This record gives sequence, C-alpha cells and structure tokens, in this order.
Amino acid sequence: MGNLTAALSAIDAANAADPTQEAGRPAALLYGERMSAELDRLFPQAGDVLRIAARGQHVERWLLPRKDYPEGKAGYFAWRREQGRRHGERVAGMMAEAGYDAQAQARVGTLLRKEGLKRDADVQALEDVICFVFVRHYFADFAASHPDDDMVDIVAKTARKMSGAARARMLDEFALPDALAAVVRAAG
Repeated sequence: MGNLTAALSAIDAANAADPTQEAGRPAALLYGERMSAELDRLFPQAGDVLRIAARGQHVERWLLPRKDYPEGKAGYFAWRREQGRRHGERVAGMMAEAGYDAQAQARVGTLLRKEGLKRDADVQALEDVICFVFVRHYFADFAASHPDDDMVDIVAKTARKMSGAARARMLDEFALPDALAAVVRAAG
C-alpha cells in the first residue's frame, strides 16, 4: 500500500497553483479540503483510493477551461468527460509517486470518471460527497445566479445521481426550499 499523506500532499501542492481565489485561498485547494472533510463525515471508514479520489476530484481543473468547449449540453459533457479522464491520469501519477500499485491507480481513475455510478459503492460514495459539498458550500451562490425553473431541473438531476441514503440525509441536514425538497424526495 502507498503513502496516503504523500498522495494527498501532492494533490494539495498541485491545487495550490489554482489562480482562482475563494476566501483568500486557491479555489481548487479549498474544494479538495472540503471534499476530504465531507468524506470523513459521511464515510469515515473510506479506504485510501476513495480518500485520494475525493481530494483529487478537481485537481488542476482550471487547466482545461469550460470556455474551451462549445456551449450547450454536448460541449459541457465533452468537457466533463475530458476533465474526468485528465483527473484520473494526473491523480494516478501522483499515486504512483506515493508508492501505490497499478491496480490502485486504475481504480482511482474509475472513481474520478464516475464509471459505475449506482453500481459501484465507492463511485456512489464519491458522488454523494460531491453533492453534499455542492449543497453545503456552493448551492446558495449557484441558485442566486439561476432562474427558479432551472434550479428545479438541476436539483432533480443532482438528486437522481445520489443514493437514497444520501438524499434522505440531505433532507435532514439542509433546509432546502419546499419546491427543491419535493424534487429531492421524488428522485427516489
């Protein structure tokens, strides 16, 4: 088994170069820390590969700007697929340097590309953590910049990706507006 501290430190060092600042810190670094904190809260028994995937979820994301892809769904999904591929490769390389074997490196790519959502417990756990981080830290600003009708659709799509346990927990932990809470309930 590799060195978890070394792998996480490598991800943090890469994300510390993010030129985008949030709360006076590199945004990607802060996001990775939030992902790790939420993973620790929701899945305290998570193994190394899931911990590394959570921290590396957006590793060096700014290097491939969304604006470099066409507008619309097709462009968005192409950008997202490429981000997942790049993140998987980059994090696997960091894991190799930290002493993780090829199997662990391949597994982190599977998680970061979200392969097996709803069928693979670790991929699902990562997706649930992503959704919690979004709602806890980014939802209010995101919602303020989108029309209510769009938010209902976005929340419905997000809730469908979550596990039933995560949806229930989200409803318990967050005071969502009634219309959005209804969408989360209906997603099951």
